[in-house]
Amino acid sequence: MVLAAGTLFYVLVLFNGGQQLFRDSDAGWHIRLGEKILAGGVWPVSDPFSFSRAAQPWFAWEWAADLLMGLAHRWAGLPGVALLYSFFIALCTWLWVRLNWAAGGSFVFTCLLALPMLSTVNLHWLARPHVFSWALLLACLLHVESRREWRLTGAALAAAFAVGVLWANVHGSFVLALAGALALAAGTVLRGLIWPLDLGLARAHWLLATAAALLAGTFVNPYGWALHTHIFRYLTNTALLERIGEFQSFNFHSAGAGWILLMVTLAAIGGVLAIGERRLDVALLTLLLFAGALRSARMLPLLALAILPYANAMFTGSLWRAEVRPPVRRWVTAVLAYGANLRRFDARFAGYAYAPLLLLLGFLWLRSPVAATGFPPQQFPVEAAQHLPPEARLLAPDLYGGYLIYRFAGARPVFFDGRSDFYGLDFMRRYIDLVEVRPGWTAELERWNFTHALLPNRYSLIPALEARGWKKTYSDRTATILKKEN
Repeated sequence: MVLAAGTLFYVLVLFNGGQQLFRDSDAGWHIRLGEKILAGGVWPVSDPFSFSRAAQPWFAWEWAADLLMGLAHRWAGLPGVALLYSFFIALCTWLWVRLNWAAGGSFVFTCLLALPMLSTVNLHWLARPHVFSWALLLACLLHVESRREWRLTGAALAAAFAVGVLWANVHGSFVLALAGALALAAGTVLRGLIWPLDLGLARAHWLLATAAALLAGTFVNPYGWALHTHIFRYLTNTALLERIGEFQSFNFHSAGAGWILLMVTLAAIGGVLAIGERRLDVALLTLLLFAGALRSARMLPLLALAILPYANAMFTGSLWRAEVRPPVRRWVTAVLAYGANLRRFDARFAGYAYAPLLLLLGFLWLRSPVAATGFPPQQFPVEAAQHLPPEARLLAPDLYGGYLIYRFAGARPVFFDGRSDFYGLDFMRRYIDLVEVRPGWTAELERWNFTHALLPNRYSLIPALEARGWKKTYSDRTATILKKEN
């Protein structure tokens, strides 16, 4: 709980979570959708935010998370949303530590691994629903590792069903939970085939039955089985995903990438050691998430959260059984014994007594006059938006779409925002041709009858529009507004 409190302090104060959590504009439309649900009491089935695809069928697959965001915003505005996500990020840290204990990890290694874990996870510390899915994934793994018997009960299946219902309405990553459960079950069966005295078929049966109950729960959503079809088509549309930055591989040459490279290396070593420790279930789960993390940067936090606790356990178990020279053995034993003593000391304090500390930290931050909260003005057109005429049919990039939806409470339709699965591949191709001034961009410009453009200053589209007679009406350090001259 102390590490969770430290995480909360870091997010709110050192990380400047009041602004950094909103560095992705998708938070804007999530908030406004949640408020629409609260106001109308209906699930969204068509687009309420754009003029380019107005009233087209839409899968709002994160509506339950949006509802929470809408409630937090009604309560305390953007600071309330920032506090909501900061608490869940802190909860993830607490669950991560508990998973280290349940998997058999060392106290010392837990403290050391916390640095690469936090340095990786903060890549996606954003006010977006995926943070809730992190907590669900950790809670499920913690439940699996904490079990000592594998007897199926109706209560256990009902709980798995309820988790499936919740997960499917919070975030589309429930498909990853199912894949993880299958990996753990397959690893358990394979372990039993190789080492017959360590069969574990009851565990595999329990995992498969639990996964089936969770899968059944995911069909309880506003869209039924159509949600699963939609997510499958989206995640297998490689032509679309290759145009979305967060689905690209991480750039290990970027600043601060050393910690992330360390995390990936430690996770890989843990996966290899898991084979020697007869934890083929852990090895397969590591392989699944490792492959996903190399392919997509957004999977890196999942690798850090889910696999580092198992790597801790593998390091600890391997060191206890390592055959080394007596002087080294004494040193290793002393370190591991010291960690075990610290763990026993920690176990005397359930940690829940520190929960009021987190609430106090959150309350003090919320009431602090120096807590700057909002979309970062150096990234979004915070000032420029004040100069937009109300009748404008606006050309603005997807980078600004979610912010504009939030800024004008959804009352001013946008051209494009971050809902890539909704707009689709063809729209995105034509949009990229337009904003990057590629051949055919003028036809796309005329197609939508734009009257104004709101663009980041670095866009080459600005001089291209000026060459066609558009006039600048406003410009600041972040964005430029242009008006089409008749």
